[in-house]
Amino acid sequence: MNTWFSELQTPEVSLGLKVKSVLWQEKTPYQELAVLETLSYGRMLVLDGAVQTTIRDEFVYHEMITHVPLTLHPHPRKVAVIGGGDGGAIREILKHPSVEEAHLIEIDERVVEASKRFLPEISEALEDGRAHVHLTDGIRWVKEARDFDLIIIDSTDPVGPAEGLFMPEFYRSIYEALSEDGMMVAQSESPFLEPDIIQRVMAGVSQSFPVARLYLASVPTYPSGLWSFTLGSKETLAEPRAVSFPTRYWTPEIQHSCFVLPRFVEELIR
Repeated sequence: MNTWFSELQTPEVSLGLKVKSVLWQEKTPYQELAVLETLSYGRMLVLDGAVQTTIRDEFVYHEMITHVPLTLHPHPRKVAVIGGGDGGAIREILKHPSVEEAHLIEIDERVVEASKRFLPEISEALEDGRAHVHLTDGIRWVKEARDFDLIIIDSTDPVGPAEGLFMPEFYRSIYEALSEDGMMVAQSESPFLEPDIIQRVMAGVSQSFPVARLYLASVPTYPSGLWSFTLGSKETLAEPRAVSFPTRYWTPEIQHSCFVLPRFVEELIR
């Protein structure tokens, strides 16, 4: 096979990747799902035509959405991930020895099954005894959840089933589901291509949490390559804790520097 996959990231910007083979393709009850073998980034999960993760660069996103908040929390025991059916965030969360429970809330069972079959390096921790998979709607689940130390919103773009995960009322539900010193983190898109979404997420998180901070990481296959995360905390942020396990992107230095924003991003959220 000698063809190209093209993701239309905005009406004016696309990402093209040469494809070696199509490993899986189906229409689930919620979205179009495909797993492609690419020449540059290896196996790649695609939902509704948008790249979700690749074998080559997934570690950046999964380490930054998990280790940044987990090292800031004094003693995370109970953690949830909303979305993220590939299991990469769960894999990173369970590297922290204090974590007793890691809950994955994914609406589309087929994403989990495809990830287990084609992306075992990413999904391997879903078989861990501390991992609990809930195949349900994240908005509904959060309304009943309580006493979580950290909730991560590892969502797709704010369209279709993920639209409600970007609403202010959802962040209020997250606040109520957290423990007294709880935190949340949401992926909040690209400051170059989706600045309005960053402003929307930051405004929503700031309405519910006394502390709201934006931080950045470089994810090559995501729109523009520069990606943002929005953190909300009930308590003042402490110094990050040290970790004893190896990482590929996150370091103590990255932990401090990722909150240092370029001037145009500072102005965006001011």
